[in-house]
Amino acid sequence: MHLAYPAVLAVLLFCVGLYGVLARRNAILVLMSVELMLNAVNLNLVAFDVWLRDALHSGQALTLFTIAIAAAEIGIGLAIVLAVYRNRGSSAVDELRDTAEGPDDPEDDAEGAATEEPAPAEKSQKSQKAEATA
Repeated sequence: MHLAYPAVLAVLLFCVGLYGVLARRNAILVLMSVELMLNAVNLNLVAFDVWLRDALHSGQALTLFTIAIAAAEIGIGLAIVLAVYRNRGSSAVDELRDTAEGPDDPEDDAEGAATEEPAPAEKSQKSQKAEATA
């Protein structure tokens, strides 16, 4: 068997997965696209392992580890998507940007008021005292 056949198939799978990650808005479809990309890598690992006739079958062993990591990733990813869907009512990736805490958060403004820097007039009085003592 030629190495070109599985390599071309792996490139096609990886490109479809990459398109899915970049173009999709639904978080579940993004996770499925990541799985496609990982399966393309697994196909390459097994194809090169067979082509090189490795006695230890390290490509196949690494593929098993990759499958285990992908299963853990999809389990954790689906749990996060489910939690976000319960809170937001949507699993769109574009709406997840709102979950990050930023300066527009009203709770942060209340906490930040106590730790703000002094006003410019107070600053100048403090700097004048520091210069006077120095």
